[in-house]
Amino acid sequence: MAEHKLPTVAFLKFLKHARSIVKNPLPFHRQNFEKHGDIFKLVIGPKNHVIFSRNPEFLRYTLQKNQRNYTKSKIQTKDLKKYVGNGLLTNEGESWKKQRKLIQPAFHKKQLALLLETMQEVIIQEIHTIPTNEKTKVFPFCNSLAFKVVAKSLFSSNIGNDRIDRLQYITEEAQRMLVKELRQPFLGWYFKYFGPVKRHMALTQEARDILSELVRDRRSSGERYDDLLDMLLDARYEDGSEMTEEQLIDEILILFVAGHETTSNALTFGFQLLARHPEEQEKLKMATAEAKNSSSNLMEFLRAHEYAKQVVEETMRLYPPAYFMDRVNLEDDTFNGYHFPRGSNLLFSVIEMHMHTDYWEEPERFNPERFKDNAGMKHPAYFPFGAGPRMCIGNNFAMYEMILAVSEVTERFKIKSLHSNIAIIPLITLKPKNAILEFIPH
Repeated sequence: MAEHKLPTVAFLKFLKHARSIVKNPLPFHRQNFEKHGDIFKLVIGPKNHVIFSRNPEFLRYTLQKNQRNYTKSKIQTKDLKKYVGNGLLTNEGESWKKQRKLIQPAFHKKQLALLLETMQEVIIQEIHTIPTNEKTKVFPFCNSLAFKVVAKSLFSSNIGNDRIDRLQYITEEAQRMLVKELRQPFLGWYFKYFGPVKRHMALTQEARDILSELVRDRRSSGERYDDLLDMLLDARYEDGSEMTEEQLIDEILILFVAGHETTSNALTFGFQLLARHPEEQEKLKMATAEAKNSSSNLMEFLRAHEYAKQVVEETMRLYPPAYFMDRVNLEDDTFNGYHFPRGSNLLFSVIEMHMHTDYWEEPERFNPERFKDNAGMKHPAYFPFGAGPRMCIGNNFAMYEMILAVSEVTERFKIKSLHSNIAIIPLITLKPKNAILEFIPH
């Protein structure tokens, strides 16, 4: 079979659009996909290029069918690792496999059922902080809610708001620093030798010290709360040993980073979409009442509330927090007639797959009904949590939290949109920009 030549976007074109790419690379990528098809090579230096794809079959091939030949790029395995340690998100190979097997049971649905009341309590407490009948920046509310849900799910009542606030500050500062390093690699010498990296590493160590103290307090107390920390402390490897404290702190840091960032983004986008579609908002409110009337506990409520699940899934189709995925092949590979030498940098545009007219009818339209009958799990071009062995371990945790949040908020408020469009900031995750809404009590 003859090999196909990859369509190529020249270095000069990349340079010409460099300024706009730094601000928002998505329009540039869309333009190239429309011109060259579902795969192209972007030359970003004399001996450097990235292969972009929006082919969902190719992504599934790298994540599932031939996942042994693909690893994450150094963005996660090296750059992010220095701030959050060697946890599930940044780990690779046999070490990752061992950790995944150890931690997976803590995120089974029967274990998560023990955390639902904590989730709901935090959500309701945070709802009481929403200003009413005035312009409100919704992202800070969603961000605080998501971080506190993770913190309380991990540490129950043992963690006070002062520690939560400090951990949230450190987590977000480390992410801002990482974005600067990735977006401005030419300043790497300055970041390294003039203090910024050192300052942020010191902050990360402070977070580790806070978490170590919380873990030691739990161990010495002898009390059980059946929270995530208890589940992680109970976890044992095949030889009967437990995680070292360093590994435990690595995993907890990853949970803070991955467990609040993407959820706060998705919730913000979800509230904006509901505000712009009052008919869907009203339908959600009525479906919440029906689900509550037919349920005797929170797990039953989550199972019964199909429409809230559809709203969340449609939100993550239009605005996937993990809007791209990167992989590097360990050995030469071929897919659909294209040859990829070992070490090829592959960047898969999840947002382009979610908006591809070959796979979605009216992809620009907010239509939760498209996810009826659990259609999201079956759809060939839907990757809100990835796929394969490295699919997000906290996907059920995140879904439960978001379903509870959109249900509780729309039950209490009519949400009104104050802007004609939804603006984005594509950083490491897809973040909302200038999300201002009005919450009017029912």
